Amino acid sequence: MDIAGLSMAMSSANVQSAYGVAMLSKSLEQVSSTGGQIVEMMDAASMELSVNPHIGSNIDISV
Repeated sequence: MDIAGLSMAMSSANVQSAYGVAMLSKSLEQVSSTGGQIVEMMDAASMELSVNPHIGSNIDISV
């Protein structure tokens, strides 16, 4: 068995694994941030409805 080749293959696998974990971490941060922004938008929309409950409840259409 080639020890040097095996060592390089294991090192490459470790680097690929570390890269995958880092990318997953970045993805998780982005999803968390997006989720927080969606929650803020929903809170803002509910605040508008509590201040002006009649806004957006009726649609007046004439054809």
